[in-house]
Amino acid sequence: MALFKRKTVGRPGEWFFNVEDGKVEEGPQSPGKDRMGPYATREEAEHALETARERTSQWENDPRWRDGSTRGGSTPDDSTRDGSEPGDSTRADGQE
Repeated sequence: MALFKRKTVGRPGEWFFNVEDGKVEEGPQSPGKDRMGPYATREEAEHALETARERTSQWENDPRWRDGSTRGGSTPDDSTRDGSEPGDSTRADGQE
């Protein structure tokens, strides 16, 4: 038995889609890793996967993401997280 088990708390009228069983839940009943939401209505929650597919498609086809015009002219594949170029052997602290 867990001594400090967190209870999932939500607001009345929030709807979630459970990706494990494909069911809509009023309030967060399942673990966060298994649900999408919150959604304002039951109908929105029922279409959660469709909405996610549409948004992913829009993002993948967004020319701003692929043409290098965002964030200083580089795409996410052009540099590493610390701003150095791929193959750069010098770290930010000056060490190799």
